Amino acid sequence: MLKQFKGKGKSVTCWVNPDDFGSHGQSLVFIHGSGSNSSVWSYQYASLYKNFNIAAVNLPGHGQSEGNGEQDIKAYVGILKEILDVLKLKRPVLIGHSLGAAIALGFAAAWPGEISGVVAAGGGLTMPVNPDIIQGFLSQPDIIMDIVCKISLAKANRPVFYDAIRASLAEARVDVMAGDMTACSKFDIRGELDKIKTPVLVVCGTEDKMTPPALSEQIAAGIAGAKLVLIEGAGHMAMMEKPDVFNQAVKDFCESIK
Repeated sequence: MLKQFKGKGKSVTCWVNPDDFGSHGQSLVFIHGSGSNSSVWSYQYASLYKNFNIAAVNLPGHGQSEGNGEQDIKAYVGILKEILDVLKLKRPVLIGHSLGAAIALGFAAAWPGEISGVVAAGGGLTMPVNPDIIQGFLSQPDIIMDIVCKISLAKANRPVFYDAIRASLAEARVDVMAGDMTACSKFDIRGELDKIKTPVLVVCGTEDKMTPPALSEQIAAGIAGAKLVLIEGAGHMAMMEKPDVFNQAVKDFCESIK
């Protein structure tokens, strides 16, 4: 169910377990990507909520959360800290996609003792974005959204998932989307990897054109003990395109860090 939480002057919504939120031994906090919202994790929620405490966050300016979004990953990291303080979940696993992966890694560097692990899906140590794409969201949003939706999916999966992703992005404010992309373009955590002490699972689709597997390989190589899972036949939206494989990787990772 969608639940509203009050932070420091802002209302943030999260999708949480319907009846037993907080009662399970392990907690998962999902963080969506640029211009997205908690609905992108529906396949994970449906599969995992009976065995984990789940909170799928809507960042400020996304979904039904108040605010205007941010243009810097560290600002989002600070907001996530506020959200986790309100949720009061004990050392959750952060599962982030794209922008969310950057936020999760940034959080792990800033507050390593407050989480038990990170799953970075479709991320990178840096996440450069073409400035024309960012500007395009402000000047020609429909055209740019169509392009982004297509290249976010493996070609074989576009007939199945394109409409859902396009509808989700259509709900996003273009200024928030541009801000998210700006935050990604400025992200660079290479100088902070030694601060990440928690276990890390890196996940990427083999056909990811937005954040190619080489970027995930760099994360896994740069963080001591990190594990890498490449999902065959998936693009940037691996958690939607191949949910069974993605969810099993998450469950195996959580079991390994109990």
